[in-house]
Amino acid sequence: MSLTHLRADPANPKHTLILGAGFVGTAAARQLAGHGAVVDALSSKDLDLLAPGAADKLKSLLTPQTTLVVVSARAPVKNPQMLIENLQMLEPITEALASIKPAHIVYVSSDAVYKDKDGPLSESSCAEPGSLHGAMHLAREIVLADAAGETPFAVVRPSLLYGAGDPHNGYGPNRFRRLAATGETITLFGEGEERRDHIHIDDVGTLISNVVRHHSVGILNIATGEVTSFRDIAERANALAGGKSKIEGSPRVGAMPHNGYRPFDPAATYAAFPGFKYLSIDEGLAKAHAEAGRNGA
Repeated sequence: MSLTHLRADPANPKHTLILGAGFVGTAAARQLAGHGAVVDALSSKDLDLLAPGAADKLKSLLTPQTTLVVVSARAPVKNPQMLIENLQMLEPITEALASIKPAHIVYVSSDAVYKDKDGPLSESSCAEPGSLHGAMHLAREIVLADAAGETPFAVVRPSLLYGAGDPHNGYGPNRFRRLAATGETITLFGEGEERRDHIHIDDVGTLISNVVRHHSVGILNIATGEVTSFRDIAERANALAGGKSKIEGSPRVGAMPHNGYRPFDPAATYAAFPGFKYLSIDEGLAKAHAEAGRNGA
Protein backbone atom coordinates (compact mmCIF):
# COMPACT_ATOMS: atom_id res chain seq x y z
CA MET A 1 0.00 0.00 0.00
CA SER A 2 1.69 3.18 -1.21
CA LEU A 3 1.27 6.48 0.57
CA THR A 4 -2.08 8.31 0.48
CA HIS A 5 -2.60 11.81 1.85
CA LEU A 6 -5.66 12.44 4.02
CA ARG A 7 -4.73 16.14 3.91
CA ALA A 8 -3.98 17.43 0.41
CA ASP A 9 -2.47 20.69 1.65
CA PRO A 10 0.16 20.25 4.38
CA ALA A 11 -0.70 21.61 7.82
CA ASN A 12 0.73 21.16 11.28
CA PRO A 13 -1.07 18.83 13.66
CA LYS A 14 -2.13 20.22 17.02
CA HIS A 15 0.74 18.36 18.66
CA THR A 16 3.40 15.88 17.55
CA LEU A 17 4.94 13.47 20.04
CA ILE A 18 8.10 11.71 18.85
CA LEU A 19 9.25 8.67 20.82
CA GLY A 20 12.99 8.62 20.23
CA ALA A 21 15.08 11.80 20.23
CA GLY A 22 18.13 10.27 18.57
CA PHE A 23 19.52 10.72 15.06
CA VAL A 24 16.22 10.22 13.21
CA GLY A 25 13.81 11.62 15.79
CA THR A 26 15.82 14.81 16.18
CA ALA A 27 15.95 15.30 12.39
CA ALA A 28 12.17 14.90 12.14
CA ALA A 29 11.57 17.25 15.08
CA ARG A 30 13.88 19.85 13.55
CA GLN A 31 11.99 19.81 10.25
CA LEU A 32 8.57 19.98 11.92
CA ALA A 33 9.66 22.81 14.22
CA GLY A 34 10.91 24.66 11.16
CA HIS A 35 7.30 24.70 9.95
CA GLY A 36 6.16 26.08 13.29
CA ALA A 37 4.76 22.79 14.58
CA VAL A 38 4.43 22.01 18.28
CA VAL A 39 6.76 19.05 18.81
CA ASP A 40 7.95 17.04 21.79
CA ALA A 41 10.77 14.59 21.07
CA LEU A 42 11.45 12.24 23.99
CA SER A 43 14.67 10.34 24.58
CA SER A 44 14.90 7.18 26.67
CA LYS A 45 15.86 9.43 29.60
CA ASP A 46 12.53 11.22 29.23
CA LEU A 47 10.51 8.04 28.72
CA ASP A 48 12.09 4.61 29.11
CA LEU A 49 9.72 2.24 27.34
CA LEU A 50 11.18 -0.72 29.24
CA ALA A 51 10.67 0.85 32.66
CA PRO A 52 7.69 0.27 34.98
CA GLY A 53 5.06 2.95 34.61
CA ALA A 54 5.96 3.79 31.01
CA ALA A 55 2.39 3.21 29.79
CA ASP A 56 0.91 5.59 32.36
CA LYS A 57 3.45 8.27 31.52
CA LEU A 58 2.71 7.91 27.81
CA LYS A 59 -1.04 8.13 28.47
CA SER A 60 -0.46 11.44 30.23
CA LEU A 61 1.22 12.81 27.11
CA LEU A 62 -1.22 11.54 24.47
CA THR A 63 -4.41 13.28 23.39
CA PRO A 64 -6.89 12.57 20.56
CA GLN A 65 -5.24 15.50 18.70
CA THR A 66 -1.69 14.11 18.96
CA THR A 67 0.31 12.73 16.06
CA LEU A 68 2.48 9.95 17.48
CA VAL A 69 5.77 9.19 15.72
CA VAL A 70 7.45 6.00 16.96
CA VAL A 71 11.20 5.88 16.36
CA SER A 72 12.57 4.37 19.60
CA ALA A 73 14.47 1.13 19.05
CA ARG A 74 17.61 -0.69 20.07
CA ALA A 75 19.26 -0.97 16.70
CA PRO A 76 20.72 -2.60 14.81
CA VAL A 77 19.41 -5.88 16.20
CA LYS A 78 22.34 -8.27 16.60
CA ASN A 79 20.88 -11.12 18.64
CA PRO A 80 17.54 -12.63 19.72
CA GLN A 81 17.56 -10.82 23.07
CA MET A 82 17.69 -7.45 21.33
CA LEU A 83 14.75 -8.49 19.13
CA ILE A 84 12.75 -9.44 22.23
CA GLU A 85 13.57 -6.14 23.95
CA ASN A 86 12.45 -4.17 20.92
CA LEU A 87 9.11 -5.94 20.96
CA GLN A 88 8.78 -5.38 24.70
CA MET A 89 9.23 -1.66 24.06
CA LEU A 90 5.87 -1.72 22.28
CA GLU A 91 3.96 -2.97 25.35
CA PRO A 92 3.48 0.47 26.96
CA ILE A 93 2.67 1.97 23.55
CA THR A 94 -0.05 -0.57 22.76
CA GLU A 95 -1.43 -0.22 26.31
CA ALA A 96 -1.61 3.54 25.92
CA LEU A 97 -3.23 3.24 22.49
CA ALA A 98 -5.90 0.97 23.96
CA SER A 99 -6.98 3.90 26.15
CA ILE A 100 -6.26 6.93 23.96
CA LYS A 101 -6.45 6.94 20.18
CA PRO A 102 -4.29 9.73 18.73
CA ALA A 103 -5.10 11.52 15.49
CA HIS A 104 -2.30 9.86 13.52
CA ILE A 105 0.48 7.29 14.05
CA VAL A 106 3.73 7.11 12.08
CA TYR A 107 6.22 4.28 12.53
CA VAL A 108 9.85 4.63 11.40
CA SER A 109 10.83 1.16 10.20
CA SER A 110 13.65 0.03 7.89
CA ASP A 111 14.28 -1.21 4.36
CA ALA A 112 15.61 -4.37 6.06
CA VAL A 113 12.05 -5.74 6.01
CA TYR A 114 12.37 -6.54 2.29
CA LYS A 115 13.43 -9.80 0.72
CA ASP A 116 16.28 -9.42 -1.75
CA LYS A 117 15.41 -9.37 -5.44
CA ASP A 118 17.30 -8.80 -8.68
CA GLY A 119 15.66 -5.51 -9.60
CA PRO A 120 14.78 -2.33 -7.70
CA LEU A 121 12.70 -2.66 -4.55
CA SER A 122 9.46 -0.72 -4.16
CA GLU A 123 6.71 -0.39 -1.57
CA SER A 124 4.95 -3.39 -3.12
CA SER A 125 8.02 -5.66 -2.89
CA CYS A 126 7.87 -8.76 -0.70
CA ALA A 127 8.37 -7.97 2.99
CA GLU A 128 10.17 -11.16 4.01
CA PRO A 129 13.22 -10.14 6.05
CA GLY A 130 16.37 -12.23 6.11
CA SER A 131 17.80 -10.71 9.29
CA LEU A 132 16.81 -10.31 12.93
CA HIS A 133 16.87 -6.55 12.43
CA GLY A 134 14.40 -6.75 9.57
CA ALA A 135 12.24 -9.26 11.45
CA MET A 136 12.07 -6.88 14.41
CA HIS A 137 10.87 -3.97 12.31
CA LEU A 138 8.30 -6.00 10.39
CA ALA A 139 6.91 -7.44 13.64
CA ARG A 140 6.67 -3.94 15.11
CA GLU A 141 4.88 -2.67 11.99
CA ILE A 142 2.28 -5.42 12.39
CA VAL A 143 1.82 -4.87 16.13
CA LEU A 144 1.40 -1.11 15.77
CA ALA A 145 -0.97 -1.45 12.80
CA ASP A 146 -3.14 -3.73 14.94
CA ALA A 147 -3.00 -1.34 17.91
CA ALA A 148 -3.83 1.63 15.68
CA GLY A 149 -7.13 0.10 14.62
CA GLU A 150 -9.05 2.81 12.77
CA THR A 151 -6.45 5.47 13.55
CA PRO A 152 -4.62 6.65 10.38
CA PHE A 153 -1.31 4.79 10.27
CA ALA A 154 1.81 5.27 8.14
CA VAL A 155 5.10 3.41 7.90
CA VAL A 156 8.31 4.87 6.51
CA ARG A 157 11.19 2.54 5.63
CA PRO A 158 14.53 4.35 5.30
CA SER A 159 17.57 2.84 3.64
CA LEU A 160 21.11 3.32 5.03
CA LEU A 161 21.41 6.63 6.87
CA TYR A 162 24.32 9.04 7.13
CA GLY A 163 25.02 12.62 8.15
CA ALA A 164 26.82 14.69 10.75
CA GLY A 165 25.91 13.80 14.32
CA ASP A 166 25.23 10.10 13.72
CA PRO A 167 25.92 8.34 17.04
CA HIS A 168 26.46 4.84 15.63
CA ASN A 169 29.57 5.40 13.50
CA GLY A 170 28.66 2.29 11.52
CA TYR A 171 30.48 1.02 8.44
CA GLY A 172 29.87 3.41 5.58
CA PRO A 173 29.79 7.18 4.98
CA ASN A 174 29.83 8.25 8.63
CA ARG A 175 32.82 6.15 9.64
CA PHE A 176 34.66 6.87 6.40
CA ARG A 177 34.18 10.62 6.85
CA ARG A 178 35.47 10.55 10.44
CA LEU A 179 38.51 8.45 9.55
CA ALA A 180 39.28 10.67 6.59
CA ALA A 181 39.09 13.78 8.77
CA THR A 182 41.93 12.48 10.96
CA GLY A 183 43.92 10.84 8.17
CA GLU A 184 43.41 7.33 9.52
CA THR A 185 43.30 4.29 7.25
CA ILE A 186 39.85 3.42 5.88
CA THR A 187 39.49 -0.36 5.86
CA LEU A 188 36.83 -1.82 3.58
CA PHE A 189 34.98 -5.11 3.84
CA GLY A 190 36.40 -7.05 0.91
CA GLU A 191 37.17 -4.42 -1.70
CA GLY A 192 34.14 -2.32 -0.84
CA GLU A 193 32.42 -3.44 -4.02
CA GLU A 194 28.89 -3.64 -2.58
CA ARG A 195 26.54 -1.05 -4.04
CA ARG A 196 23.89 0.35 -1.71
CA ASP A 197 21.48 3.26 -1.46
CA HIS A 198 22.54 5.82 1.16
CA ILE A 199 20.15 8.50 2.42
CA HIS A 200 21.13 11.76 4.10
CA ILE A 201 19.47 12.30 7.49
CA ASP A 202 17.99 15.65 6.44
CA ASP A 203 16.00 13.92 3.69
CA VAL A 204 14.68 11.43 6.23
CA GLY A 205 13.60 14.24 8.56
CA THR A 206 11.96 16.13 5.70
CA LEU A 207 9.97 13.12 4.49
CA ILE A 208 8.78 12.19 7.99
CA SER A 209 7.69 15.81 8.43
CA ASN A 210 5.86 15.66 5.10
CA VAL A 211 4.04 12.46 6.11
CA VAL A 212 2.99 14.06 9.42
CA ARG A 213 1.83 17.34 7.85
CA HIS A 214 -0.10 15.59 5.07
CA HIS A 215 -1.69 13.18 7.58
CA SER A 216 -0.57 10.37 5.28
CA VAL A 217 -1.40 6.67 5.49
CA GLY A 218 0.29 3.66 3.91
CA ILE A 219 3.94 2.84 3.27
CA LEU A 220 6.79 4.95 1.95
CA ASN A 221 10.35 3.82 1.29
CA ILE A 222 12.98 6.50 1.90
CA ALA A 223 15.70 5.77 -0.64
CA THR A 224 17.27 7.88 -3.37
CA GLY A 225 17.28 5.35 -6.22
CA GLU A 226 21.06 5.87 -6.52
CA VAL A 227 23.41 2.99 -5.64
CA THR A 228 27.07 3.64 -4.88
CA SER A 229 29.86 1.27 -3.87
CA PHE A 230 31.43 1.58 -0.44
CA ARG A 231 34.83 2.05 -2.05
CA ASP A 232 33.52 4.93 -4.12
CA ILE A 233 32.04 6.55 -1.01
CA ALA A 234 35.32 6.10 0.87
CA GLU A 235 37.22 7.75 -1.98
CA ARG A 236 34.80 10.68 -2.12
CA ALA A 237 34.87 11.17 1.66
CA ASN A 238 38.65 11.05 1.62
CA ALA A 239 38.84 13.60 -1.19
CA LEU A 240 36.60 16.01 0.74
CA ALA A 241 38.97 15.73 3.71
CA GLY A 242 42.05 16.43 1.63
CA GLY A 243 43.01 12.90 0.60
CA LYS A 244 45.14 12.12 3.66
CA SER A 245 43.81 8.60 4.33
CA LYS A 246 44.86 5.30 2.83
CA ILE A 247 41.98 3.13 1.60
CA GLU A 248 42.53 -0.61 1.71
CA GLY A 249 40.52 -3.79 1.39
CA SER A 250 40.37 -6.69 3.83
CA PRO A 251 39.47 -10.37 3.66
CA ARG A 252 35.69 -10.72 3.70
CA VAL A 253 34.15 -12.80 6.48
CA GLY A 254 30.89 -14.45 5.49
CA ALA A 255 28.65 -13.81 2.54
CA MET A 256 28.33 -10.38 0.97
CA PRO A 257 25.12 -8.74 2.30
CA HIS A 258 22.28 -8.58 -0.22
CA ASN A 259 24.53 -10.17 -2.85
CA GLY A 260 26.32 -6.83 -3.12
CA TYR A 261 23.49 -4.93 -4.80
CA ARG A 262 20.29 -3.44 -3.34
CA PRO A 263 18.61 -0.80 -5.51
CA PHE A 264 15.32 1.02 -4.89
CA ASP A 265 12.71 2.67 -7.07
CA PRO A 266 11.98 6.14 -5.59
CA ALA A 267 8.91 6.73 -7.80
CA ALA A 268 6.50 6.61 -4.85
CA THR A 269 8.37 9.41 -3.07
CA TYR A 270 8.08 11.70 -6.07
CA ALA A 271 4.44 10.75 -6.64
CA ALA A 272 3.60 11.60 -3.02
CA PHE A 273 5.77 14.72 -2.81
CA PRO A 274 6.38 16.14 -6.32
CA GLY A 275 8.39 19.10 -5.04
CA PHE A 276 10.86 16.98 -3.11
CA LYS A 277 14.32 16.04 -4.39
CA TYR A 278 16.74 13.66 -2.69
CA LEU A 279 20.29 14.80 -2.07
CA SER A 280 22.74 12.95 -4.30
CA ILE A 281 25.58 11.09 -2.58
CA ASP A 282 27.98 13.89 -3.54
CA GLU A 283 25.65 16.58 -2.19
CA GLY A 284 25.01 14.63 1.00
CA LEU A 285 28.66 13.87 1.69
CA ALA A 286 29.60 17.50 1.11
CA LYS A 287 26.84 18.63 3.47
CA ALA A 288 27.88 16.14 6.18
CA HIS A 289 31.52 17.19 5.78
CA ALA A 290 30.67 20.88 6.13
CA GLU A 291 28.35 20.38 9.11
CA ALA A 292 30.85 18.16 10.90
CA GLY A 293 33.51 20.80 10.37
CA ARG A 294 31.32 23.41 12.02
CA ASN A 295 30.04 21.24 14.85
CA GLY A 296 32.84 18.70 15.34
CA ALA A 297 30.45 15.77 14.81
